[in-house]
Amino acid sequence: MSQFLEDLKAFCLQNDYRVYSIGEVKNGGAAEQIDVVPGNACQNGYSVAKLFTVTAIGLLYDRGEISPQDRVVELLGSVCPAYTDPRWERVTVHHLLKHSSGLPGGCLDIDALNANDFGEDYLQYLFTLPLIADPGEEEAYSDGSFYLLSCLVQQLTGECLLSFLWRELLFPLGVREAAWSCCPMGRSIGATGLYMRSDDTAKLGELYRSGGVYQGRRYLSEEWVKLAKEQEYELHPTDVGRLYGKGGMCGQKLFIDPDHDRVVAYHAYVEVDAEAIERFTYYYED
Repeated sequence: MSQFLEDLKAFCLQNDYRVYSIGEVKNGGAAEQIDVVPGNACQNGYSVAKLFTVTAIGLLYDRGEISPQDRVVELLGSVCPAYTDPRWERVTVHHLLKHSSGLPGGCLDIDALNANDFGEDYLQYLFTLPLIADPGEEEAYSDGSFYLLSCLVQQLTGECLLSFLWRELLFPLGVREAAWSCCPMGRSIGATGLYMRSDDTAKLGELYRSGGVYQGRRYLSEEWVKLAKEQEYELHPTDVGRLYGKGGMCGQKLFIDPDHDRVVAYHAYVEVDAEAIERFTYYYED
């Protein structure tokens, strides 16, 4: 166990942070995890799940099967529901990745809303919503956008997002357990509801730190990693140093410290000062 994890655990306990577990990858080495407050082995990463969906799009991008400029209605093909707003024809994959499709903010949030209100077919439900802006005009954070990305992966691969990632990424990375909430029709939600261990979550961050490689094996092209960082496809800078990453509801976090070749992921519940943990990490002397 690394001294960093031991010291960060002590820091969290000293400050009464309700952190369940912390995962770390340092200098491209193997992922490690330390438990802080007793909890289940796998926890809900909430919106950290979105970065896994981004990565599924990256895997298909590297195969030449999808591009950020592709139009969503064309990719959905025969499963695309009928729509009355003609602006749907201009919505692209990039718009979904940037939350700028025109969907209203907060839509399809299964963590905060009553999911039964969406009906059995979430895809059809989304296409009944009036767009609040032209595609690309403004950003409105929406779980609906990432459910649509999940549907695109399923349409292109013939299997749900989680099944695709198990074969192409999670099992090769050595992930031990993962479960993803799905809609009544069996499609992975894509935006939230991904249950995983903290050290396995950190492995994803290492791909973006290293340019697509983990433990000597390439999973993503440097081109996709660069594009995802430049466009901030769910990889956003923090207020500490050059740290960047993705957070989730109730205190989840995956962040990358490029200056010290470290990735940190943790699952928590509410009472966490994310910036304090980031500062501890950034100024930590190995």
